[in-house]
Formats: sequence, C-alpha cells, structure tokens
Amino acid sequence: MALLIGGAGVLVSVVAQSRDSGNEDSPRSEQPSSRPGAQWQLPDEEARVAPAKRLQPFYDQVADWQECGANECARITVPLDYAEPDGKTIKLQLLRVPATDQDAKVGALVVNPGGPGAAGTEYASQASYAFGKPLLAKFDIVGFDPRGTGSSSPIDCLSDDDLDAYLAADPSPDTPEEIAAAVEWDERMGKGCVEKSGDLAAHVSTVEAARDMDVIRAVLDERKLNYFGASYGTKLGATYADIFPETSGRLVLDGAVDVSLDARESSLGQARGFQRAIDAYVDDCVDDGGCYLGADRDAALDTITDFLDDVDAAPMKVGDRELAVGNAFYGIVLPLYNQDYWSLLDSALGAALEGRAGELLQLSDFYSSRIGDPYADNSSEAIWAINCLDDPTSMPIDEIPGQLKAFRKASPTFGDVFAWGLAGCAGIQVEVAEERAPLTAAGADPLLVTGTTRDPATPYEWAEALAEQLEPAVLVSREGDGHTAYNQGNSCVDDVVERYLLDGVVPDDAVDCPAA
Repeated sequence: MALLIGGAGVLVSVVAQSRDSGNEDSPRSEQPSSRPGAQWQLPDEEARVAPAKRLQPFYDQVADWQECGANECARITVPLDYAEPDGKTIKLQLLRVPATDQDAKVGALVVNPGGPGAAGTEYASQASYAFGKPLLAKFDIVGFDPRGTGSSSPIDCLSDDDLDAYLAADPSPDTPEEIAAAVEWDERMGKGCVEKSGDLAAHVSTVEAARDMDVIRAVLDERKLNYFGASYGTKLGATYADIFPETSGRLVLDGAVDVSLDARESSLGQARGFQRAIDAYVDDCVDDGGCYLGADRDAALDTITDFLDDVDAAPMKVGDRELAVGNAFYGIVLPLYNQDYWSLLDSALGAALEGRAGELLQLSDFYSSRIGDPYADNSSEAIWAINCLDDPTSMPIDEIPGQLKAFRKASPTFGDVFAWGLAGCAGIQVEVAEERAPLTAAGADPLLVTGTTRDPATPYEWAEALAEQLEPAVLVSREGDGHTAYNQGNSCVDDVVERYLLDGVVPDDAVDCPAA
C-alpha cells in the first residue's frame, strides 16, 4: 500500500548517495576531538539536567565531533526504551554544519526534514540549499537521523528485492489477485520488521524520537531547543514542545501536519492536497498552450489516469527492469512536491507516454532513495514502521470499497490510492511504548506554524488546525504551490521565519504572505 513521505526529505533524497552504519554501545563521556579547529567547552550544567535521575548518564555524555567532509559528525547514545534506561541502548547519528560567522553565532538549530524516515544528517549536509544565508551565518545547523532511520540504528523489514516488489505493487488494487498481494505485502512488512529488527521495531515512535531530541539539546549544551521541522518534522516538533515545554525554544513547524486527525481524515486530506497539486500542474501545462497531456484539465487528467491503467495492465520495460504501476505513481507524485520540479514531470511523463519509461522510473527511484546498493537509505521501510507504530489503525480490507466514493470525490486522479492505503498497517505486530495526545504545547515559548495554500502533502488546512491546537503558535501562510513555505522564493515568509529564529521576533498576529 502506498505511504507518502512528506517534507524536505523527499527532495533531499534526490541527492542522497550513501549512509554509514554503526554499532550500538553504552553511553560514555567522550573526550573532545583533538583535530585542529575543533571547538569544545565544558558542559553547561543547567542545560544537562535530565528529566529523570536514571537518564542523567545520557544527558552527561560529551559528543566526540569528528571531521565529516566539510562538516562535523558525532554519534550519541540514547535508551532503546525510555521506561528502561538501564537496558538496551541505540546510537543516533548527528551532523553539524558550523555557522559561517562563529563570532555572531546564536547557537545550534536542530533540523528535521520530515518523512517520517528521511535522514536529518542528509538534510543538514544540504543546508546551503535548504536554509537562507542569515540562518547559515548565525546557527550551527545540526541534523540527526531519527531512531530507526539513516544511520541511527536503521530499521530493516524487507530484502532489497522484496522492497523493489513492494514499491512496484499496485497501490490501488482492483482485482482479487492484486488485493491478495497487497494484504500479503502488509503482513510481510510487519513480520519482517520484527524478524529483522527485533526490539527496535517497537521503539521507533515519534514520542521516543522527541525524547531523543532533548538528549541532543543537552549534548549541544543548549538550555532551550531551537528547531526547524518540515512536514512530519512538525509533528515531531509539536510533540517535543508538548513533552518539554520548559526547554522548548524557537520552533518553526513548516508545512504542518494536523496531529489531531485519524487515519481516514488524514488520508482524505492528502488525497485533496495531491489533487490540488496535479490540477495546478495540468492547468499550468494547458495555459502555456500545446500541452502534451491534452487541451484542457479534464483531458489532461484523463491522459494521466489512462496511462496509469495501461501500466497496471502491462508494465513498461526499462533495460533489465520495468516500470510497474506503483513506480509510475511515485514517479508522478514526486515532482508535485515543488513547482520547480514540474519540468521534470513534463520530460519524464511525456517520454513515458511515447514508450520510454526510464526517466519516470528514475523519479520513482529518487522518491524511495533507490540510488545506491540499490537503496541509499531505509526511508521506505522506516515510514511504514514509524507511521504504523504511531497509529496502527487499519481498516479491514473488505471495507475499503465502501470508501472509494468519498475518496474519488476528494481526488478523482489519486483517490483510490489513498483509500486503499487505509489498510496499510494491517501487518503491524508491535505496540507503541508511550502515547501522547492531544498535543497542546502548553507552557512552551511562542512558536511558528507555516502552511502553503496548495501544498500537496500537508494541506493548508492542516497548518491552520495545528496553529489552533498548539497554545503558543502563530500561523504564517504562503500563497502558492508546492510543499512547505520557507525558502520557497517568498521573501515575506523567509523574513518572518528568520527574524523569529535569529532575534526572537514573534508576529503579533497571523501573517498572510501573498504569492511572490
């Protein structure tokens, strides 16, 4: 079943090449790096006070920052289960991009690109593309791979060959054989996570990742956490602010998730969001004249739907591989995350309609990080494991047909995919260790929630809702297309976000930023 990754991690995956892995061991106080230019100071005792005495060894550890290309990397230790801090531990991978103006440095800005499943270290390594120069100058940008992802004890659920088949499968099965296959894949995913990853499978929740962020804050000697989270990263940030309001500093939640929604309403919201995005894409194509998809919106959308049906019936050969309907779906939705990538869809889908599917398969590969050997990371497994642990709700497969009418109304093009996704967590075999709902962040410092009016992955209505749910939140709206609002070419949004992070300037009221 299709599970859509949201956030800056989708686009970071295009350039992701590899991920290192490491071993797990117990927390210990590391000596500072002796390499020339390494910066180290005595730990800040106030920043390192743990919320519970048994957690203090984790808060006391000193990161051993080492050269990591042009940046710095370190690994820290956290409990596998925060209820049993004396038990098993896991390692988290961190990457720091030093501020370009160290003399004027504000502090560290911890960042998360979303997903869930995207690697924060990769996001930080691309900081020069993701963040504006004012932030790069005065913040050390610190990315971390959340537990179970990237190089932070990555969860493993399927072999690479099986993952290929899982992603290629029809995300909107329409025959008894395809439905049976979808059920089997969900069961294999859940079973595989436990068989291949053991206890870790039950400890990759958002609440636990938020607790990890407080350890990271302490290790960075920051008395309050300054944070920028995109898409799913907004759920992670909101969870942090709710658990740790006293150490929650300046938080930007960009491309916000409505954390109050159940699985059905969340899926309906994304269906509407991606329909808005594909509508905007084909309208732009038609308005330019001579659109390769058709003379008007309806004709263009019919062309896309017919193409997906054709690929479902007969996958297209691409060398020794093939473009199946699952690959085609992911290849089409990837460029919808950012208007700047619409031209990639023009080229890839146009070629596929003429019988050449290589570019569209490549876009699908970028989406799932199938770049290395053959996968550069485990994001396609991690998104399933984290989402289904956070919310294991799964609709019985025989009830899905009754949902199709509502989902097709929300999205004539993609509605079936999102409807069938409601059964996607049927194979989950573990239970979350700690739940946290509803989220209010009561007592936290003021924070910013941003939303874009035609965001496909996190609809604008979600940003409005999250800003209302979090007591200290101020909403910043961007009129436009694409996923997330900051650093998308809108100087109004960028100015509000940067003044807030750098100087603590909180808008008196909601901010509406017109199209740039």
